Amino acid sequence: MTANPQFQYMTPQEYLEWEATQELRYEYIDGEVFAMTGGTKPHNRIAGNLYTSLDGFLTEKGCDIYIADVKVQIASLNSYHYPDIVVTCDSRDKESNEWVEYPCLIVEVLSPSTEAFDRGKKFTRYRQLSTLKEYVLIQSTEMSVDCFRLNEQGLWVYSSYTSGDTLTLESVGFSIPVEELYRQVTFEQEQ
Repeated sequence: MTANPQFQYMTPQEYLEWEATQELRYEYIDGEVFAMTGGTKPHNRIAGNLYTSLDGFLTEKGCDIYIADVKVQIASLNSYHYPDIVVTCDSRDKESNEWVEYPCLIVEVLSPSTEAFDRGKKFTRYRQLSTLKEYVLIQSTEMSVDCFRLNEQGLWVYSSYTSGDTLTLESVGFSIPVEELYRQVTFEQEQ
């Protein structure tokens, strides 16, 4: 995500109307607009592998899964973000074809340019969503997954997964071997 200094402050409604006419995707945070950067083959493959594995499973549960091009609205913070994967099981999200407002699971595939924001300010914003139960960060440069789960006491609990582990997404009752997330992914060799 990169800032675009040519834009002046926009209201949420102005942003939604303007972005609908753009070729690129833009995130919106407190009146500022940020262009979304492109990803790599590993980034795309990882998101695709998880989406493919989850899609049929979630259909049977009455949940919807979206990849890359569907915004998450955080109304209380006047912001819209594009996670790599978002899952909602809330019927209120059927009212809009443009964004999800009540997700239970958000997944970001990390890249070196966005990792700090995804781990920090973006996660801080996502935690304002009352329905969010899990936030998953998947590395695209090595086999490593971080999962944050909201427990019954209202605390976010951290779990880490790597090769040989199975990632369990408790929010939707789904498990997947970490190796399956990285199926057909080739990492760049260090020089």
